[in-house]
Amino acid sequence: MRTIGILGGMSWESTQSYYQALNQGINKALGGFHSAQIVMISVDFAEIETLQQQGDWQTAGQLLASASKRIEKAGAECLLLATNTMHNVAPAVESAIQIPFLHIADATGEKCQRDGVTRVGLIGTRFTMEQAFYKARLKERFGIDVVIPNEQERAEVHQIIFDELCHGLIHDASRARYLDIITSLHQQGAQAVILGCTEIALLVEQHHTQIPLYDTTALHASKAVEWALGN
Repeated sequence: MRTIGILGGMSWESTQSYYQALNQGINKALGGFHSAQIVMISVDFAEIETLQQQGDWQTAGQLLASASKRIEKAGAECLLLATNTMHNVAPAVESAIQIPFLHIADATGEKCQRDGVTRVGLIGTRFTMEQAFYKARLKERFGIDVVIPNEQERAEVHQIIFDELCHGLIHDASRARYLDIITSLHQQGAQAVILGCTEIALLVEQHHTQIPLYDTTALHASKAVEWALGN
């Protein structure tokens, strides 16, 4: 089994989900007392969130690149950046390390391809929904068209993430609003909807809707488990 590196803390609420999914995945595959071999650094999200709001992606990239090198030095054999939004600085992270970088959008795009999905909805932070780094990768690498919510809906999705989910707050009214937005994306032709923020799966799960949902945290962790086991 190879050792998985995790760069987390963005937020720690969803990093917990990664840790659980990785260990559950390894144990399901190997049984007994087996668990994942993990090296993890969890950053202080307050610093990262400030840089996000300031639009200072260069400094954020430098911080995460530095943390990634520490993870590699500690013995990790691949790296997971446990956040969708901060894949905006994935090139800075990748260029700082020698080990494989498992991109979250690739894990998602591969799932879309397996399911024959060519048009998908995307909800996440406003950075992920509005900037090109995620949508363009899905289009260029996998031929997938991406539909995003309208401006008001994007603001609501973003606010719920930062004001509630990153603080571990789960509200039924927010879930209902997300489900309305998911339905709207489906009505615009999305065959499935990507939960493109690692916190969203804490609020919305597949049993809440018949519209196919892609939990990026689960997909990313599953890809890492396959890699760790050499599959």
